[in-house]
Amino acid sequence: MRVAALVTGGKDSALALYRSIRQGFEVVSLVTMVPQRADSWMFHYPNIHMADLFAEAVGIPHTTAKTSGEKEVELIDLKRVLAGLSVDGVVSGGISSQYQKERVDRICRELNLKHIAPLWHEDPLKLLREMFELKMETIIVGVYAHGFTSEWLGRKIDKAATNELIELNERFQVSLVGEGGEYETLVLDAVFFKKRIELIESEKIWQGGSGYLLVKKAALIRK
Repeated sequence: MRVAALVTGGKDSALALYRSIRQGFEVVSLVTMVPQRADSWMFHYPNIHMADLFAEAVGIPHTTAKTSGEKEVELIDLKRVLAGLSVDGVVSGGISSQYQKERVDRICRELNLKHIAPLWHEDPLKLLREMFELKMETIIVGVYAHGFTSEWLGRKIDKAATNELIELNERFQVSLVGEGGEYETLVLDAVFFKKRIELIESEKIWQGGSGYLLVKKAALIRK
């Protein structure tokens, strides 16, 4: 089955992409929606410009499209992009967001496409451990929940970070995988990458109790 995978450069879409490849789907296109506002209901915002480098590192053709980021209106933009692709299905990295899952389901029904959600309702801690096993080099590029500090920006999600995420979950109900928008990530390398991403220049942007790591310059490195 020919499929398009929705990707952001973050860990969830990266793992969903990897699983879909392992399951035998022919991933012919990566699709990234670029919201024009930070509070999109559907789409990842911090460092979304890095999705181009992510796609190049993976080695799969990439389609990008701007979207207003306005609630519900942004779904029209996604539908238009998917309608223009020659595919039979769509892969998404949703884990527990019913809002996003239902809307991608609806678009796929309207376009007669199969929605493939490899991570749906899986145990968050199990997913993080799977990412370790796949040697996914993942950093946190945005934090938006109580308990996080600017020190988290640029930090790799390793065993120590995972243990601290477990503590934040117990204290403040922070999602272990950031599914509620508590934090955002960027994947720099994984076993299925043909090249790895190296950050050359970045800047921490911090306001009040939240912030993000703005990647200003990056490059692809041979593995």
